[in-house]
Amino acid sequence: MTSRMTPLLEHNEQFARTFTPVPLGLPAAQVILITCLDHRVDPALTLGLRLGDAPVLRNAGGRVTQPVIEEIAYLAFLGRRLAGGPVDGDKSVEVAVIHHTQCGTGLLADPGFRQQAAEATGADEAVLEASAVADPQITVAADVERLLASPLLPPQMSVSGHVYDVETGRVTTVLDARHPQPAGNS
Repeated sequence: MTSRMTPLLEHNEQFARTFTPVPLGLPAAQVILITCLDHRVDPALTLGLRLGDAPVLRNAGGRVTQPVIEEIAYLAFLGRRLAGGPVDGDKSVEVAVIHHTQCGTGLLADPGFRQQAAEATGADEAVLEASAVADPQITVAADVERLLASPLLPPQMSVSGHVYDVETGRVTTVLDARHPQPAGNS
């Protein structure tokens, strides 16, 4: 039996022939992307990214979960270490939250489907409900706010929200980049 990976590994052989390694460092595009793991959503293709341009964090729905926040905090820590100090001004990084239309997690808004998914996966129904993206305009705004409210987000890091339309291929900005507000300031 031939592995389904065979054609992909053949493509990798072609890729490796002209490959140039990228050293560990700050992302060239100065962006961290959070997006869905849906196979119709590939930020390298839709945004023209190359190796070394941007870390991409992917999960079901592209939701900002506590583990995603912790990953961003680690990337910020690593960036400070690699830069030899705080990363401010022209070298600051933006986190772009990108949800998409027709997301499969939208099915989790239905209680019956959600219950079946919980039984099939062992995941808690409340966790599944929280990951649903029925309206990406609403969920991307909620996730931007969640990230901006996290004490783990460095104050120099900005956050923006976007929606990718799987029918047109366009990414639309829902919320422009903004920085977290210090506690007590609204």
